[in-house]
Amino acid sequence: MAEDVNLLVAIAEIAGIFVGFGALISVTRRSEIEVASLGLIRAVVTIGLVVVVAALIPVGLSRYGLTGHALWAPCSFIFLLLIWGVIVLSLRQPENRRLMNTRTQANPAMAVFFWFLLEVPMQVPLVLTILGAYPHLEPAFYITALALNLFEAAFVLAQLVYSQSSAASAE
Repeated sequence: MAEDVNLLVAIAEIAGIFVGFGALISVTRRSEIEVASLGLIRAVVTIGLVVVVAALIPVGLSRYGLTGHALWAPCSFIFLLLIWGVIVLSLRQPENRRLMNTRTQANPAMAVFFWFLLEVPMQVPLVLTILGAYPHLEPAFYITALALNLFEAAFVLAQLVYSQSSAASAE
């Protein structure tokens, strides 16, 4: 578990960078931020925060002597709850639903990439861990889900950066 703790803390540190970038962008561009950009900034920050929390859950629970499935199943369950909580809370906001619909219509390939090549593969290992399907792979499943969640943050940040650069060149 010592190697896992170091890796999980490193992932949390990387995710913190995404949170910081998102916060920095929102502060520096506050007066000129449009709704689409604000939605992407919020997504980067939120995904980054989920990664930070999810990366630190096993570190904290392992301090209580939990190991194996007794550690990874509750961590995976909490991680899955965080993911779905963010999705549900985000889509409850009308501007986020409009943004998602607009971006999906404008570029369906990006939406497919996000949902089917990042989001679903991120959640499947967590479900397999909760079910106890492959106990020997549970730490790897959790790290895989964290890495994919981190890739999601990078993907959304890249969308934000490229949308800003294309908006600037259109002016």
